[in-house]
Amino acid sequence: MNAGRRVDYAIRALSYLAAQPADRMVGKAELEKRQDIPPHYLSKIMKALVMSGLVHSHAGPNGGFRLARDPKEISIEEVYESLEGPLILMQSVAKGEEYCQFYSVCTQISIWERAQRLLSNYLASVSIADIADQQGLRERLMSFRGQPGFSQS
Repeated sequence: MNAGRRVDYAIRALSYLAAQPADRMVGKAELEKRQDIPPHYLSKIMKALVMSGLVHSHAGPNGGFRLARDPKEISIEEVYESLEGPLILMQSVAKGEEYCQFYSVCTQISIWERAQRLLSNYLASVSIADIADQQGLRERLMSFRGQPGFSQS
């Protein structure tokens, strides 16, 4: 499992959309700027999120994106899996003896099964609503840097 940039950027975009009024369409440029997402990533990510039913898109001058569902119903696990496929820490956990001939006698498989269950349950329990971000990362960082006592070392 690798929660790389695509997942990070998707969660950034969804968390921003979650903080907007449900009927508001947010333009691509606004998402790019507020959440500091490179344009070439954002287009591909939003296409995948639309295809998975997490986001609605509308073309045109007043177009943009909005969540397709209540943000409380969209888990971090679902976002991960919409971009990367099933959350699997180790192939032998998912495929058993089909993948590894030692599966039935493996002394470590129970560790990986439990770790996967814990991670999956945790990510399924955190919703996009839990991390909604009305301000945007870039704006929040600028505000943070402007606070007394902050120094860039």
